[in-house]
Amino acid sequence: MKQQKVYNYNLIFQEEPEGGYTVTVPTLPGCITYGKTLEEGKKMAKKAIKAYIASLKKHGEAIPGDKPVFISTISLNLPTTRKKIYA
Repeated sequence: MKQQKVYNYNLIFQEEPEGGYTVTVPTLPGCITYGKTLEEGKKMAKKAIKAYIASLKKHGEAIPGDKPVFISTISLNLPTTRKKIYA
């Protein structure tokens, strides 16, 4: 029986103005995909990661991984500032 190692990959989902989500995998440069929903984006990311890793294996390169992290966004309402114009 073949032993397996678990690799973790952090995903970044960016909502697109036209709808859906662009998904990037920071640890795998250039590994980017898209999904109409968060669920589809995650599914597509899994496929993209598998293809990326297959290419790494084919070229004899090491397979990187991530440690799980928690990422959050914070929104702040800040006053607008106006520059004083001196004539």
